[in-house]
Amino acid sequence: MTTLDAREERVIPNTGEEILAAVKALAPELRKRSVEIEQSRRLPSDIVELIRGAGVFRMGFAKEFGGADLTSMEQTRVLEALSYGDTSAGWCGMIGMDSGLYSAYLSKTAVQEMFPTPDMSTGGLINPNGRAERVRGGYRLTGHWNLGSGTTHADWISAGAHTYTDGQQDVNANGNPNWRVMLVRPSEVKLIDTWHSTGLAGSGSLDYEISGVFVPEAHTFSFGTALSRSGPLSAPDALMRKMPGVPLGAARAALDFARDIARTKVNRLTGAPWSDDYRVQFALGECEMDFITMRHAVYGSLEHRWKRLEAGVAFGDLTPDERVETVLLALKAFRGALSIVRRLYDLLATTSIYKPSPMDRWLRDLNTMCQHVMAQDVIVQSAGAYLVGGKPQFPFAVGITE
Repeated sequence: MTTLDAREERVIPNTGEEILAAVKALAPELRKRSVEIEQSRRLPSDIVELIRGAGVFRMGFAKEFGGADLTSMEQTRVLEALSYGDTSAGWCGMIGMDSGLYSAYLSKTAVQEMFPTPDMSTGGLINPNGRAERVRGGYRLTGHWNLGSGTTHADWISAGAHTYTDGQQDVNANGNPNWRVMLVRPSEVKLIDTWHSTGLAGSGSLDYEISGVFVPEAHTFSFGTALSRSGPLSAPDALMRKMPGVPLGAARAALDFARDIARTKVNRLTGAPWSDDYRVQFALGECEMDFITMRHAVYGSLEHRWKRLEAGVAFGDLTPDERVETVLLALKAFRGALSIVRRLYDLLATTSIYKPSPMDRWLRDLNTMCQHVMAQDVIVQSAGAYLVGGKPQFPFAVGITE
């Protein structure tokens, strides 16, 4: 069922089917404006409103707060469709919809106060790069964060920070440094225009600084404690589950583009159609095989995880193999999509190298997103370490938040 956005009196899709259909309808417009998005180095304001109006930012909010309350599988499909239109738009949608996922860790009162509509987006980082001094009623936050995707249009900006009391760093029950995520208003943040990137140029992933800003306690959270919801979307890995939708959407777009060319292209030297060329047939068949394999693996893992959590199994009671499966397959989707697009880029040869070739942009976008921590070797190491009782270098990858 659709709902009404009180800010602009417009009807917003509010089910998985409705949001997916609305996003698919946006794809041609996004594709047409991909060059503009890239050159702007951020999403144009009207594109942000189209994404908002399609219901993307509300996907993770509970129905209690007017949200669509989509499953991780539904979220991933929507982001896949959004990225099919434009990769930067898909990336910003993936980051922006974290509003609803963060809301699980805020009190109900705070959610209602901070998010009067579920169509508000977040941007920024959760990495604890900042310092938060405890003061009466909250924290005094200072720090510098980089790669703050979506900050140019966010309604709230996230900033992870280690906490301090009377100048001494706080530690948790395990003796590790305590950290929390702070949500601050854009007016309290200084954006630094550093985003001159290889790819994902339209994501507006600027650096940002916060200097001595007071953050109420209610506007901060820890992933270890869900306050306003239970179920699969209250588990700490919920933020990561939908990420593969972005590389999957980009790879699918590149595959369809290459197939369309192969149907009509003729070898200029021999006059033979590409559709009868063994090299072309093999390359496309192999890329499709790899895409189908990794896509089914991603969604199969998500569905298994969701069913287990929905049945009441606590996240901490998942087996070690279950804990690592989803994050490893997410990494595989990032790297696999890059591999597919690189092969298609080579297949199309010089056709790929001229801007604004979409193949050139997809290759650069995927190269850039594969620099994200979720596509790095540390994820594989952390999964392997967790399986044998060792020390994960990035414990958040396997849902360890303290």
